[in-house]
Amino acid sequence: MDTQERNSASAPTPLKFIKGVGEHRARLLGRLGITSALELMEFFPRTYISRILNPSLKQMIAGELISFTAQISFIDVHKTPKGKKILNLGVSDGEIGLTCVWFSFPASYEQLFRPGRRVWLNGVLSEYQGKLQMNHPEFELLEEDSEEEGDFWRDRETLPIYPLTEGLSQKQLRKIIYNAFEKHNRDIAEALPEELLEKHNFPDRRTALMTIHFGQDHQKIALARMRMAYEEFFYSQILWARHQMHHKIEVKGITFVNKKHYTTALKHKLPFRLTGAQARVITEIFDDMCSDKQMSRLIQGDVGSGKTIVCLFAMLLAVENGYQAALMAPTEILAEQHYQNISKLLAGIQIPIILLKGGTYKGKSQQKEEIREASGQIIIGTHALIQKDVEYKRLGLVVVDEQHRFGVEQRATLAKQESAPDLLYLSATPIPRSLAMTVYGDLQVSVIDELPPRRKKVITFLRSERKLDIVLQEVRQQLRQGRQAYFVCPLIEESEKKNLIDAQRLHEYLANKIYKEYRVSLMHGRMPASEKDAIMREFKAGEIQVLVSTTVIEVGVDVPNASVMVIEHAECFGLAQLHQLRGRVGRGADQAYCYLIEHVPLSRMARQRLSTMAITTDGFEIAEKDLELRGPGELFGYEQSGLPTFRFANLVKDQGILAIARADAFEIVKSDPYLADEKRKLLKHYYFANYLSKEELILY
Repeated sequence: MDTQERNSASAPTPLKFIKGVGEHRARLLGRLGITSALELMEFFPRTYISRILNPSLKQMIAGELISFTAQISFIDVHKTPKGKKILNLGVSDGEIGLTCVWFSFPASYEQLFRPGRRVWLNGVLSEYQGKLQMNHPEFELLEEDSEEEGDFWRDRETLPIYPLTEGLSQKQLRKIIYNAFEKHNRDIAEALPEELLEKHNFPDRRTALMTIHFGQDHQKIALARMRMAYEEFFYSQILWARHQMHHKIEVKGITFVNKKHYTTALKHKLPFRLTGAQARVITEIFDDMCSDKQMSRLIQGDVGSGKTIVCLFAMLLAVENGYQAALMAPTEILAEQHYQNISKLLAGIQIPIILLKGGTYKGKSQQKEEIREASGQIIIGTHALIQKDVEYKRLGLVVVDEQHRFGVEQRATLAKQESAPDLLYLSATPIPRSLAMTVYGDLQVSVIDELPPRRKKVITFLRSERKLDIVLQEVRQQLRQGRQAYFVCPLIEESEKKNLIDAQRLHEYLANKIYKEYRVSLMHGRMPASEKDAIMREFKAGEIQVLVSTTVIEVGVDVPNASVMVIEHAECFGLAQLHQLRGRVGRGADQAYCYLIEHVPLSRMARQRLSTMAITTDGFEIAEKDLELRGPGELFGYEQSGLPTFRFANLVKDQGILAIARADAFEIVKSDPYLADEKRKLLKHYYFANYLSKEELILY
């Protein structure tokens, strides 16, 4: 593609030289990812507060996270019989009062709070003995004298609230950011071309950043934030538009021919009929592979939807054309499972299959030689497939299972083979389209939205902790029928900070008191990989009846005989994670059950998550709800090292802006693929300075 251009801007101003910072605060700001004056000016408030009383408590419901401004009505500090101090702070919004409670607090709080002062509060609203309450809320006192607060901030009605780190206060950070703008605001360079600023009526970059930090007009603040979100989306979409253009113009893919030799043999051997969704996706894949373009396709489907069978047909199409096919899995035990299943399905069809493992073992050198000479036609493994000494003779297809478990560079290593192999990614974590556009760009997406008829939906129950004894008896009934059960906990061991049931204590309780006649084992993430693999093999073999674990089992081997999943403190898990955990059962022909054990108090969001799990098993519906409730955070969960990350944009709230930015970016690259037009000089300079290294990662 284009000759590389690098940013020639002057070196950023070190933080310690900004008024009010110094060496110590520079280290504190470093914890927040801030290392320069520009990064300080681009560090956005997470919300805003008003000095005006905000009488909104009437509409608030217990369980909600709320922010409001109130007036202190009383302060009461008393000791418990054990001598521990408790602080009760009464506040009122002018109509309704509530009590804020601290069970542990610094001594300074007793002098800090005074009746009559205004305070901004942020926390989860709860109800205790019929009265509203907030435990350990975040707060900021608003009536400050000019000597403390500084003249600029004293009379401003709206104040920004920033993410903080220990040792740094809102007041200090506001002063530092103000000082940074006062001296360095002229260092802020424009990033968007004039044509786009005019088209969308956006403020210039300097004005936008100053408005976000110091603005008092909420509409102008919203427009400034929109402009910054658009900027990030726009350049990320320029990246994907150029990626698409690169493939159309410069990459010549393999043109496979559907010879119907091995593929037909497999179809006749299958002990079941393909679902309509599987057949449709296989057709989409074959259409791609038989074109002269390099395929780049994501297969999304719930656990048990039959993604492995679909990719096996693709692998056979490559093999019958004289090419090799590689399948990369995130764990060795999952790679072994693929090897066993594929070997079983291809029994009688003469195709050499190699399972390449990590580490040193007898026969590994011979395997590498076979891969180099193409006598190994289907190669299955983990990261071992991308070791430097593994050479492929004629790689035609790369399949990456649970692709989000691999970084971009790891995936690209296989994809960038000289033969330009077709690329197929598998994911059991459904991804809403808005996220797919930013993570995968122009990647084609196929959806297997139909479970095989032999698969039964997992029946999900929402149970209170008070009914755990009943749940344990219901699990016993399954064990008596020869079935197996998972118990999942959020923690490995007991914690002083969190009052949650941990895996170690639950394992001891179940093994010694509840299921003494069965073998109950414990597995968690701190165990060596070899020990975890050994436990999973024994569980799969039926030698272990009950497995107590943390979320380490979220992605794992098939255990068709496991029919029960009990998730303790289900309110602590995200929707996508709960869905993945539930997918560990229901892998066989028997009816499976999932018990979500909830512990009070529940937030409104936790209640919505658990209710969603109880009423649907549709992974795509769950993914959309997770995105709506919590944003992309854990839903992404990706180690997409090197790809764009979004500091200003919100992938949930800003989907409309994303669509506009995408349309603009693709239109520009379509008319000017190499950004050679003189009017795009600024665009080209900014893109090459900030995105070229990311582009080099995905050009495959």
